[in-house]
Amino acid sequence: MSAPSIKPVVTEREAREVAEAAREQDWRKPSFAKELFLGRFRLDLIHPHPMPPAEDARRGERFLAQLRDFCETKVDGALIEREARIPDDVVNGLKELGAFGMKIDTKYGGLGLTQVYYNKALALVGSASPAIGVLLSAHQSIGVPQPLKLFGTQEQKEKFLPRCARTDISAFLLTEPDVGSDPARLATTAVPDGDDYVLDGVKLWTTNGVVADLLVVMARVPKSEGHKGGITAFVVETDSPGVTVENRNAFMGLRGIENGVTRFHQVRVPAANRVGPEGAGLKIALTTLNTGRLSLPASCVAAGKWSLKIAREWSAAREQWGKPIAQHEAVGSKISFIAATTFALEAVLDLSSQMADENRNDIRIEGALAKLYASEMAWLVADELVQIRGGRGFETAESLRARGEKAVPAEQVLRDLRINRIFEGSTEIMHLLIAREAVDAHLSVAGDLIDTDKSLSDKAKAGANAGVFYAKWLPKLVAGPGQLPTSYAEFKHEVDLSTHLRYVERTSRKLARSTFYAMSRWQGRMETKQGFLGRIVDIGAELFAMSAACVRAELLRTTEPHGREAYQLADAFCHQSRLRVEELFGRLWNNTDDQDRKVVKGVMSGTYTWLENGIVDPSGEGAWIADATPGPSEKENVHRPIR
Repeated sequence: MSAPSIKPVVTEREAREVAEAAREQDWRKPSFAKELFLGRFRLDLIHPHPMPPAEDARRGERFLAQLRDFCETKVDGALIEREARIPDDVVNGLKELGAFGMKIDTKYGGLGLTQVYYNKALALVGSASPAIGVLLSAHQSIGVPQPLKLFGTQEQKEKFLPRCARTDISAFLLTEPDVGSDPARLATTAVPDGDDYVLDGVKLWTTNGVVADLLVVMARVPKSEGHKGGITAFVVETDSPGVTVENRNAFMGLRGIENGVTRFHQVRVPAANRVGPEGAGLKIALTTLNTGRLSLPASCVAAGKWSLKIAREWSAAREQWGKPIAQHEAVGSKISFIAATTFALEAVLDLSSQMADENRNDIRIEGALAKLYASEMAWLVADELVQIRGGRGFETAESLRARGEKAVPAEQVLRDLRINRIFEGSTEIMHLLIAREAVDAHLSVAGDLIDTDKSLSDKAKAGANAGVFYAKWLPKLVAGPGQLPTSYAEFKHEVDLSTHLRYVERTSRKLARSTFYAMSRWQGRMETKQGFLGRIVDIGAELFAMSAACVRAELLRTTEPHGREAYQLADAFCHQSRLRVEELFGRLWNNTDDQDRKVVKGVMSGTYTWLENGIVDPSGEGAWIADATPGPSEKENVHRPIR
């Protein structure tokens, strides 16, 4: 049983056009990852590793010291997990510390931290309680502060940013009960009425929404005289008449987050609270996420570091067959994977964050790759930790404590990390988003050739442009520095990382050739080959991570006493990564995609329903998608502002 449909009727092509219009169309700055997908290994864009200014580092370290003391003395992660709520005094303590204003400029009362130190702070507080990390990141990475920083008027910044820095909590509301990564079907409306807009609709999975004072709401403005219309962003006061938080949602992990369902019924929002022009909402959302997504890798790095600590301590204490389990190869390989992967994840995060701070490069692909790669790899890290812990990994921390053992929340970390593969763009959506950016150069010159709606003259013009582009580009994919044994010699010391960088250079060209061949083969059908595109992106992610790991190792060799050890970790990671890359290349052309499509067709047509016999379905009654028909709320308002 489905809810009555109130969504705009949108064709597949119209949905693509909406998403395309929201993209940044131009590349005004260089992009390491974009070049990587084009077969050009621009090491000069990331090496030497960029560094924060000394004063930014001092300010960041001072705050980290204060935050660490707060986490160690005021935060009880087990209590938050047990009661599924962050205590009000902890939230207020974070406000007093300035943690809600980490990314807000000092002139508005914030701390003015760089992206690098903001992410270090999120990793630190997230290790104490992942729910607190989500509270702070949802407020600053995608909530009111970031959109206003990028697109707000001076008046809006002066009005809202001081509140966000010290007293108010914010949330970002885009998703609806039947709208996720397809915003073309957005149903919440904002109808112009004099100097106001009137909002009606329902928003789902509003992280921070239950306790928020301010909301960034995406709503559709109808096109009318004097109004361009389109999806538009607004800052909404949560205590406005007609705003109702109808439910506080509960999840398998992140039990302390304040995530809910919010209904708007005839909510009047001043036109002065509109962020950017009408129709710019999706562009604002996507641009905000370019750096906002980096908060998720921060939590993944924290989980990796903790997993490594527990794996090391436990594997030394637990004996099997006369020796510590770490000395058994089957366990040792898992510990190596955790250590090497954690090193690489931190390298990717710090490099992407510093690039965001410097603003010299376009990091839309790097930020997306960091989110995609970290969320997938951290999940594997946590899963391996649970395996290393054995039955104790499956047992809750409370149960371990009750019977006198160290209360290690390994199973909780696994549950908490799972959402990162869905938050702020699922892995599947990230594959498509990154793939679109990765083939942008091709579509710019040859897109009209595969567009069925283009005229013959347009196709002829596109063919000429494509001929010029590919005549220059394709020959450069034949040979490069990766084939010279002396290339990247500055990375050759006791451990030789130059061989891995040569591999990245060669493989980057191979990746570009594979992409070109696929476009030539499938042309307009390329966008339907999501399995292929996903593997292309995953290869690029591994190459990016290898590059970041090597560059970070070289930085640590020249600045830290453990540079030799950093080289060892980078070397181990690159060897592991290269195996994954080779497997992905093999699966580009040798896979089960065709068979999978046939099976899916059979499943959805009911051909295999006999396979479902012999079970009972424990699911409760109810609609697959809740009714989101606009109208007044019939539920109690569970909004809970924290003061």
